[in-house]
Amino acid sequence: MGGTFDPIHFGHLVAAETAATVLGLDAVIFMPAGAPAFKQDRDVSDPEDRFAMTLLATSDNARFYASRLEIERPGVTYTADTLEQLRELYPDNVEFYFITGADALVDIVTWHEAGRVARLAKLVGATRPGYDLERARRAIAESGLPFDVTYLEVPALAISSSDLRARTREGMPVRYLTNDSVVGYISKHGLYRTKGDA
Repeated sequence: MGGTFDPIHFGHLVAAETAATVLGLDAVIFMPAGAPAFKQDRDVSDPEDRFAMTLLATSDNARFYASRLEIERPGVTYTADTLEQLRELYPDNVEFYFITGADALVDIVTWHEAGRVARLAKLVGATRPGYDLERARRAIAESGLPFDVTYLEVPALAISSSDLRARTREGMPVRYLTNDSVVGYISKHGLYRTKGDA
């Protein structure tokens, strides 16, 4: 499961747990992006902070692991390169699934070397109840790429990392939207506050 995880929240964790259970996955590796390709023009928290929060949020689940692979790789981070690197590390009998939000599947066909992503991993599109999957299905079909996609409905959690950052900036609580350990880390390290905030 790749992402910026700025910060990680319960929506990410519920999607990962659902995928692990429904698909019988042995493990879910949470991969905080080093220098996310689609966020080069935005402020993104330090990779070490994002990794630390991911590690804290996943530490109590025996199937969840946080990886430093992308944050240690220099340059812009591309999913195709990460999957290739993982393929070299694991035996051929290990299958890879890339877990993402179903809404992101519309964009995945335009990603850097999307065809290589399709060859290296099956996709898992986590979707909330009532989400219209037709746009995602159409984008995948029209791409002509050999994507193997499983759509999973997960409990509706109207949580996003951008909302958590905004709530923190506004002095609103983020407790119960992410793990208490992540809430504590955000507070201790003063993340997402505007300059000059105490």
